[in-house]
Formats: sequence, structure tokens, C-alpha cells
Amino acid sequence: MSDANDAKPNVLILGATSGIGRALAQQCHGQVILAGRDLVELEKTAADLRLRRGGQVRAIRFDALDFASHPAFFEQCAQAFTGGLDGLFLCYGDMCPQEKAQSDFAAARRVVDTNFTSAMACLNWAANYFEQRKSGFICAISSVAGDRGRQSNYIYGASKAALSTLLQGMRQRLFKAGVRVTTVKPGFVDTAMTWGLPGMFLVATPQRVARDILRAAAKGKPVLYTPWFWWGIMRIIKSIPERMFRKLKL
Repeated sequence: MSDANDAKPNVLILGATSGIGRALAQQCHGQVILAGRDLVELEKTAADLRLRRGGQVRAIRFDALDFASHPAFFEQCAQAFTGGLDGLFLCYGDMCPQEKAQSDFAAARRVVDTNFTSAMACLNWAANYFEQRKSGFICAISSVAGDRGRQSNYIYGASKAALSTLLQGMRQRLFKAGVRVTTVKPGFVDTAMTWGLPGMFLVATPQRVARDILRAAAKGKPVLYTPWFWWGIMRIIKSIPERMFRKLKL
């Protein structure tokens, strides 16, 4: 991808061991920080990328739910490369079966804390950092599940809806500072988080989704549905009247 200020931007990928995060790392051409909980896996990916394309690739352990560790982590990331950071991709998330989330508060709270509370903390840091620099981009993965509450996954969907709203507000806030904010809404993607789920259709590869994300971030696209046809699918779903929608098994 290219950035307005740097043909090969320095980027931070939060959740770099996820399927989409790893695919983004493979397709980025600048200096990259891979962040996630599994440092051993991150180091393997970093070593592979250095061999394949050269350049600086750093692996740093990051636990989204360890809020006390965030300040030191982000300070380390901000100082990792000469010139600082040009962009941030937030790729991590958590999902558990709706039935479990309905009966297990700890599981439901983990979904919300991972998908929204921790994301809010990370994106607030990024917003303040890039706003001060008057440049950069933020790109975070939400979901089409946040577009309308459905009985099959409404707790997960609610956490993603909150994330989308957060990003929308940040986009407006950071516009004057020249900072681009992109909300990514994937449909079904072939990753570990979706493996084995019933009702999967039109499943995309992480590599395809990553290509779409990089193009959208480079252009500063406000909202990206990926693959593209999910925009039409969700437009139809959102248009169904509530009196009819509540009778559907979705």
C-alpha cells in the first residue's frame, strides 16, 4: 500500500497472528510491527517476512485485555522506527457461540471487552498519536454482524456495532487533522475464528480481504464491505421491516 506521506509506511498490526492480520503483514511493503499474544508465532512470521522481502519487521507481545500494559506497549511501538508510525491496523477479535454468551456472563464480557473495550483503548491512543502528527491512518476490522441485530449472534454483533460507531465518530474528529479512518466490515472469512461455524456461505480468503483492506486504507475509504457484495446483502437485510425481520431465522 502507499501512504500520502510515505510510499512504504511504518505500520502497526494489532492481532498479527489472526488470519487477516497475517495476510496484511505479508502484503505490506513498509516497516511493520507484528503485535499479538503469541510471541513465538509472531517471531516465526517476522523471520519469514524478513527472508521473503527484507526490511524491518518487529514482533512485540501485546495482550488486548491487559490494559495496564498498554501505555508501555504503545510507547515502544511509537519509538520502534525512525519517523514513528504512519498507520495502525486493528485485526483482533473474539467470538463465542450465542448460546454460550447468553448463559455465561464471563464469556459474553470477554467478547465485549475484546471487540470493543480494548479496541476503544487502542484506537484512542492511535487517534491522539496521529492527530498530533497531523497525518496517518487508522483501519479497524468491524463486521457485517454489527449492521443489524440477529438472534444468532447479537452479542458479538452488538460489540461490533459499538466499534463501528466509535470509528465513525473518530473519522469525523480526525478529518481536520488529515488522519484517515477506515471501518472494515467483512462477511464470512476463512479464519480460525469462523472455522466450523454452521451456515457459512460466500466465504472469502484472508488474502483477498487483506488486499481489499490495503487498497481502502491507502485511499482513505470511510467504510469497506469485503468482499464487495456484502454491501448489497446487508442493504437488503437492513431494509427488512422489523415486524417481518423478527420472524426470520437469521
